[in-house]
Amino acid sequence: MSPASLLHGLLRLLPGLLLLALAAAPAPAQPTEAAVKAAFIPKFARYVQWPPGAQPGPRQAFQLCVIGRDPFGPLLDQAAASELIEGRAVAVRRLASTEGAAGCHLAFVRGGTPQDTASFLLALRGQPILTITDGRAGPQRGMIHFTVAAGRVRFFIDEAAAAETRLAISSRLLALALGVRQRRT
Repeated sequence: MSPASLLHGLLRLLPGLLLLALAAAPAPAQPTEAAVKAAFIPKFARYVQWPPGAQPGPRQAFQLCVIGRDPFGPLLDQAAASELIEGRAVAVRRLASTEGAAGCHLAFVRGGTPQDTASFLLALRGQPILTITDGRAGPQRGMIHFTVAAGRVRFFIDEAAAAETRLAISSRLLALALGVRQRRT
């Protein structure tokens, strides 16, 4: 067999070998539920308007607090580091309880038990802090509550609870929610 015919034969096999190699390659990994939630949380600040005096100053960062148990670890820090809201950074703070939460703008709340979560939410009630929970914390819900529906991370919004603290949630975010508890007009 001549070198030219050998080369021609190898070139004919190349597309099949490439397809075989691609079929054997692992599919890209799907992000975990925690990673998806961590990516969402700092972005929520883009769609919320805080009352006068509650929004951070011109050179201050938005304070994103994790109150209680932290299911995100570095995932939330990485997501927050890549966000700028109205030219402001997003800083992550972790708190064991609601003590010191007065400076928070957003708070992911998860107690060790459903009763702890309920206590944390009650302590934050009336403050202009966007509270965020998920189903793993029990039946208690923050203003935004994560759930998994049809294998996808989704969220509900309690616009009425947000309005009670004079937080205004953008219609663009409300449109993405799986369900909305409307504010009273």
